[in-house]
Amino acid sequence: MTDLAAQQQALVAALVAGGELPAGFNAAGVLATRAALRRKRAGEVAARWPFLAAAYGTEWPAVFAAWAESRPPQGSLRDGWDFARSMGTALPALAREELDAREREYTYDGTATPAPRPRPFWSRLRRR
Repeated sequence: MTDLAAQQQALVAALVAGGELPAGFNAAGVLATRAALRRKRAGEVAARWPFLAAAYGTEWPAVFAAWAESRPPQGSLRDGWDFARSMGTALPALAREELDAREREYTYDGTATPAPRPRPFWSRLRRR
């Protein structure tokens, strides 16, 4: 791996996965960018998981950012799902209902991309 590629990889890790700040970068700039990226990510998850975000109210961006600190982005659907599952019994009721609905609609094992559950044959028949 080239030095440039290694620096780029370290910078990305510092920005989105809780990695150490690489040498030679402006610390204030990297920290500001990291915070902005976490706020953006929290907003994307909130758009995909509105009841989850609403259950935490104005604390949502901070609560999500703390959880996401050392986790690389996996997409808003997976990030919200992983966050909700990580809360366990501390998950507010409104968010629990949203998680339960997703669990009925999709299969997700925590590693692969969530996939829609197959619908029963009779639900696909057209009503005439």
